[in-house]
Amino acid sequence: MPLHRVVAVSRFVTQCNRSSPVFQSTKFQQISSCRFITIENPKYANQLKNEKLRTYIVERYIDYVKNYTKVLETRFPTAMRMYRVFSVGIKDFLRDLKMYISLRIKIAKDRGFTKMSRQEIELYQKMPSDMLRIAPVLILSAIPFGNYIIFPLAFLKPRTLLCSHFWSIQQRAEFTTQELMERLKHNKPVFRALQAKFDSVPDGETKEKLRRILGLLGSGVHPTVSEVLACRELFAKGPYELNKLTYSHAGHLLNMYGVKSGLLRVKKLKHKAFMLLELDRAIVREGGVDLMNTESLRYACHLRGLNGSHLSNQDMRKWLTQWLSVSEHLDKETYSLLLHCPVFLAYNHPQNWVLIY
Repeated sequence: MPLHRVVAVSRFVTQCNRSSPVFQSTKFQQISSCRFITIENPKYANQLKNEKLRTYIVERYIDYVKNYTKVLETRFPTAMRMYRVFSVGIKDFLRDLKMYISLRIKIAKDRGFTKMSRQEIELYQKMPSDMLRIAPVLILSAIPFGNYIIFPLAFLKPRTLLCSHFWSIQQRAEFTTQELMERLKHNKPVFRALQAKFDSVPDGETKEKLRRILGLLGSGVHPTVSEVLACRELFAKGPYELNKLTYSHAGHLLNMYGVKSGLLRVKKLKHKAFMLLELDRAIVREGGVDLMNTESLRYACHLRGLNGSHLSNQDMRKWLTQWLSVSEHLDKETYSLLLHCPVFLAYNHPQNWVLIY
C-alpha cells in the first residue's frame, strides 16, 4: 500500500473518538488494526528513512554546488584568479573585435571618419596593436597542452603577453604610466633634433620666432598657441617637413607616440598624425572637452603625451584646449607640426618631469 495512504489512515484513526460506535465496531477495529500493522512494518519505515537521507544528501549537494566557486577560491586562489582574468578578458576582447570589424566596414562605406565618435576612433586605433600582442597567446593555447604553459606565463607577464582587455584596473593604471615613461624619454632627443636643424632654417622673421620657441623650451616654459602656429610653414615645406626629417629624428618621433620605428617611418608618422587629427575633430564634433569625463580626459592626455594621472579635470581640459587650438589650424600638409606638439606643449610640464626624474 502506498506510504501516503498509510499515513492518512493512521491520522484518521488517531483523531477519531475511541468511544464512538464506529470506532467500537468490530469491522473498523479489524481495519485499523491492519493499518497500524502496515505502518509499523519495518519495510516502509526504512523507505521513509532512506528518503529523508536522500533528501538531505541532495540539499547538501546543492549547497556545495552553489558555494563551489568559494571552495575553489579557498583551495586554488591563483588558478581562480587566472580563470577570471582570461574568461573576462576574452569576452571583452571579442566584443571589441566585433566592434572593430564593424567599424572597418563603416569606414569603407562612409569613406572616412566623419561619422564616427571619439570612442570609436580610439578603439579603431587601438585594436590592431592589441590583436598583434594577444595573437601568440591565442595561437599557442590552441596547441594540445599548450594552454598549461602559455596561460601561467601570460599571467606572470601580463604587460608583455596580454593586452589591456586582460588587465585589472590597478594593472591598467600601472602599465599606462610605465608606457608613458618610456615614451617621454624620447622627448629630449626630438627637442635636440629640432635644435640641430635650426641652422638650416632660412633667415627671417619665422626663424626668430622659432629661436624664441626653442629658447623658451630650454628655459623650462612653453610657447603660446599663437607662437607655435607662427612657425607652421617650417613644418609644412621647410626643414621640419616629415620627408626631410633625419632617420634618427623620425625614429624618436615615432617612439614618442609608442609606435615601433623600424621601416617605413614616414608612412607611420603620417598615419599617426592622421589619426590624431581625426580624434581632435571628433572631440570638437561632440561638444568639446567640457563634455568629457575624467577617464576620457586622462586617456586623451595620455595619447598626446601628457601625464594626467594627478591632474584635475580643469587642468586637463585647459591643456587639451590648447592642443585643439593648434590642431584646428592644421591639415595633412602640416602633420609634422601636430606630431611635435607634445614637445611644444608638454615638454616642461611638471607631471611629465615627475615620471622622467
